[in-house]
Amino acid sequence: MLNPQQLAAVEHCEGPLLVLAGAGSGKTSVITQKIAYLIQRRKLNPSKIAAITFTNKAAREMRERVAKLVSSEDAAALTVSTFHALGLKFLQIEHARAGLRRGFSVLDADDSGGIVKELAPKGVKPDVLFGLRNLLSRAKNGGLSPEEALAAARSPRELEAATIYDLYQQRLAAFNAVDFDDLIRLPLRILESDAECRDAWRERLRYLLVDEYQDTNDAQYRLLKALTGERGGITCVGDDDQSIYAWRGANPENIDQLGRDWPNLRVIKLEQNYRCGKRILRAANGLIAHNPHLHEKKLWSEHPEGAPIRVLECKEAEHEAERVAAIATTLAEKHKARWDDMAILYRGNFQARPLEKALRLARIPYHLTGALSFLDRAEVKDILCYLRLLTNPSDDAAFLRVVNVPKREIGSTTLEKLGQLAQSRHCSLLEASRSDGVLRQLTPRPAAALAGFSDLLDELRSASLHESAADLVERILKRTGYAAQIAAGTPDASVRERKLGNLKELADWFRAMQKGGNSAGDLASQLALLSHADRDEPGNAVRMMTLHAAKGLEFRFVFIVGCEDGTLPHEGALDEGRVDEERRLMYVGITRAKEWLTLSWCAQTKRYGEIHRNQPSRFLHELPQDDLHWQGKDPEADKEVTRETAESHMAKIQAMLAGG
Repeated sequence: MLNPQQLAAVEHCEGPLLVLAGAGSGKTSVITQKIAYLIQRRKLNPSKIAAITFTNKAAREMRERVAKLVSSEDAAALTVSTFHALGLKFLQIEHARAGLRRGFSVLDADDSGGIVKELAPKGVKPDVLFGLRNLLSRAKNGGLSPEEALAAARSPRELEAATIYDLYQQRLAAFNAVDFDDLIRLPLRILESDAECRDAWRERLRYLLVDEYQDTNDAQYRLLKALTGERGGITCVGDDDQSIYAWRGANPENIDQLGRDWPNLRVIKLEQNYRCGKRILRAANGLIAHNPHLHEKKLWSEHPEGAPIRVLECKEAEHEAERVAAIATTLAEKHKARWDDMAILYRGNFQARPLEKALRLARIPYHLTGALSFLDRAEVKDILCYLRLLTNPSDDAAFLRVVNVPKREIGSTTLEKLGQLAQSRHCSLLEASRSDGVLRQLTPRPAAALAGFSDLLDELRSASLHESAADLVERILKRTGYAAQIAAGTPDASVRERKLGNLKELADWFRAMQKGGNSAGDLASQLALLSHADRDEPGNAVRMMTLHAAKGLEFRFVFIVGCEDGTLPHEGALDEGRVDEERRLMYVGITRAKEWLTLSWCAQTKRYGEIHRNQPSRFLHELPQDDLHWQGKDPEADKEVTRETAESHMAKIQAMLAGG
């Protein structure tokens, strides 16, 4: 069921391949079918194939699709993962080359941010702290060591960040830990400097397939190049028109770099769109044509024209939200649409608040993508830190989080003293708390509490040798008194049930993953790599999300709000000359819509307490005007909007009278 271009991409296995896959052009089918082709027709051992994408959710869905095409044994032998999961696998195998001991920890963003805060000058402002952490991360994503970052510093702030970077890595080494950026940086440095290791991994992974290639950063590209070598056993699938992550290090120039590094690169374009109506696709093509392209492409579709694209002028954000809610109500009642057929997309999370209020008043269920993640719940992070500490006794960040959870009468003064003693002895906090010489220098009650905590961890570590990870989670909850503390210390029944439910879900997750035979520590590291999107299960509700979060998704009905200059394109992007990326962001939003698209803008917005008059987004004027119905210019369209608003108000009144 592949079209000629898709088939050509599947069958090209001699040398490197770039597949320029436009929005909705069936790129995942190409990747999954090519994996099957490599196994079944080219007789390549599936254990030597790696498919790499950017989210665990995408990797899971890809694996499920491949499993329908090949045998279960072959599917199980494949590597289908994110870049960071592949880096974790590499380091678990090559930990000694990276200067790590077996059982190292993967620190999450909170842990690494806490270390940066400790190392930064006292009293530093949060925005400065955030900037330092970003500079440190950018250096790692560029594949730079602390020494190289120091040499490359061009400003006082970059110099300060590079200095912190060096101290930060020393702290991680003491913890026997890595952060997310190290999962790419460390494998890269090993592969680029160690020919024996590089040759071994090129033999281990004979063919690479990379999804969302336009989102790779410099370090990820160099990692792919190191793994592939001159053989060029690689297929990169991406779309330069959907490169929207430059702010987090993605480099769309990597598409051009492929041709420079592999002169025999073949380029195949996928231009048939299987998602959007002709009118929506025409609008997307018209918009993105204003951006420069090395490889020109033009999407086309066999779908019907679809409804005209409506452009609504609203007074301000609250009025815009009411209009969106009214139209959504009409779609549900008149067109029998499901709520999860609809998505409301916006440039920044600050735009969500009036929308949430309007949807609640209209009794419309909604799901806010990017809200507090399951993995961000305090109770889940606490148990994961217990598991980290059992696997890696040098993990001081985990020790500090759980040493007094539940309460053990170990105060900050005791911990500060313990830290000084551990530092003087060049050992971890847990090791120091096991030393009689250290404990004698502390007051009796906290010393006894620390000794008891150490004994408890020894008991749990012994249990971990013969218990499953799920059973170990349940043992931790019972032996530490954690579950009892929640039961006794949470008077609100709904909050109590939610917290206990989260812990049960954590145990269930470990139970499901235990089939792979991984240790509890390995599973905790894998779980740390999951993103917000990986556990987002919204149910039948209108989806609300940023345009960045919408990439890869599709909906029958799409609203893009805030289409005014200063919001989309963003004011900061206009000041910095990054309009091309903002245009790509708008393009991504438009191509999420399958049948129906509404664009809205506000005549005025309130910023920092002041009212600002707005102009419609320049992107609205770049769309083919024959496909748009601008409010105020089309009487019939205006009548329909008025009718929808009236119907929505009547529905709300009826619901109130019915007591619903």
